[in-house]
Amino acid sequence: MTEQDAHRRHIRSYVRREGRITKAQQQALTELWPRYGIDDALTPVDFSAIFADGGPAILEIGFGNGDALLAAAEAQPGSNFLGVEVHRPGVGSLLRKLDQAGATNVRVTIADAKQLLAERIADATLAAVWLFFPDPWPKKRHHKRRLVQPEFIDLVRVKLQPGGDFHIATDWRDYAEHMLAVLSQAHGLVNAAGPGRYAPRPPSRPETKFERRGHKLGHDVWDLMFRREA
Repeated sequence: MTEQDAHRRHIRSYVRREGRITKAQQQALTELWPRYGIDDALTPVDFSAIFADGGPAILEIGFGNGDALLAAAEAQPGSNFLGVEVHRPGVGSLLRKLDQAGATNVRVTIADAKQLLAERIADATLAAVWLFFPDPWPKKRHHKRRLVQPEFIDLVRVKLQPGGDFHIATDWRDYAEHMLAVLSQAHGLVNAAGPGRYAPRPPSRPETKFERRGHKLGHDVWDLMFRREA
């Protein structure tokens, strides 16, 4: 690995803006983590051991407060979900909601998504990867921090099963254009909406907190759906 490659590998697409964690969130992290959490270790994630039913595995990257992830899990009881997030208050919030709902098809990990994919998830094991409203890093000098880059797309592709979907949504036009350009050039992925086109918002994608905030600001929303070739 060259020095330039090593530097690029360590550029993070997030910062830990955790803010204040509430007593209830901390309590959930302490008491509910053994039931729903997957520790950030270098051991592979074995979906067949975590979810005994053998249903399709869906990874959501950056689930925020977890409302959309829980809604999807309740709407798709035959699917199994792994949510990855770096902000502990949001994780604690989701753990409380999972407990209250009695959800059995969701697990959570606190980790860097790129490292999780690269080091702990086997190739061709994911039915879908979701990335909804990632940090747009709007300033040009910060564009290198955007998660959707060619190297990341290649990583997602190999973790998807043949026919698996990579679904992204954003409310930032220039990031949507960047995503479409990068994905359209990726090897082994096909635009499910047609070449050069954005996808209609599918009913299966729950509305997120960030999406509602974008609408209040007058932003449009762009969905992209790319499928791994069989």
